[in-house]
Parts: sequence; structure tokens; C-alpha cells
Amino acid sequence: MDETTAQVRGKRSPTRDELAVWRDYIETSEAVKRALAADFQATSGMSPGDYGVMLALSEAPDRLLRSSELADVIGWERSRLSHHLRRMEDRKLIIRHKVDGDSRGAAVTLTDAGADLFRKSSTSHLRVVRDVFIDAFTPEQLNAMQTAVQALRTHLQKRPTTGC
Repeated sequence: MDETTAQVRGKRSPTRDELAVWRDYIETSEAVKRALAADFQATSGMSPGDYGVMLALSEAPDRLLRSSELADVIGWERSRLSHHLRRMEDRKLIIRHKVDGDSRGAAVTLTDAGADLFRKSSTSHLRVVRDVFIDAFTPEQLNAMQTAVQALRTHLQKRPTTGC
């Protein structure tokens, strides 16, 4: 699509067919999230939110991130993250602590117990992802999905953050 076509598209309301695709996307992505959450909770005893936090921390140097960095990595608002971290801290999965010489915020560290739970749950999580998502597609459809997702991500990165 050239720039002129994109500009014209951006100035009109979506067509009925475009809205049907949009609605299918929204409803299906929510159904996928619900199925993943239910299956993951049943197989590992943890929420997708727990897993996302532990994944980000497990990939960080020394299993440590500032709260603000963690929020950015997992795409959550800081208040939502703060409440979730409190629950994870109560279960001894993470530790929150001040950063030496920096009063701007706390850092979060994945505990040994959290890292162990993360490792144990990864296999079941990957099986759930395969069952709920990957097995729904042929290899060609997965490639097309990857192309579409990359186009959407690129589009969102170019958009002003203030919206329309």
C-alpha cells in the first residue's frame, strides 16, 4: 500500500467488511487469551501474568529489573504491575527492593523459588501454546500470521501515541 492509499484509508470510516475482520480479530484474540489462561492455570497453578513477569525477570541480568522497566517489557500499567507484584511477593516468587542511590523506584528480583516454578511450568506452558494456538494453523498460515503481526506492530510503532 502506498502512502497516498494509506492517507485516504485513514480519513474514512471502516467498511462493513473491514469491521467484520476487526470484530473477528477482537473476539478471537480474547477467546485465545481466555483459553490460554484457563489451561495454564490448570496445568501450572500460575496465571499468565505471573508467567509474563517471571519470563521477563528470568531473561534479565541477575534476574533483576526496575519496576518501570518491567512494566514496559510486559506492557502493563505501573499500578496494575504494583498490585500483581505484591501478590507474587506474598507467594515468595519475587522480591521488591530499593535500588542503591536511586530514590525513583524499586527493583524486582526473581527469587530462587520463582525461578524454579518458572522452569517447571515452562514445559506445560509451551504445550498449552501449541494446543491452543499453533496447532490451529498450517505452517503457511503461521507464516502469513507472522507477516500480518509484523505489519501491525510496525504500523503501531509509527503511529503517534495520542491516537487519531
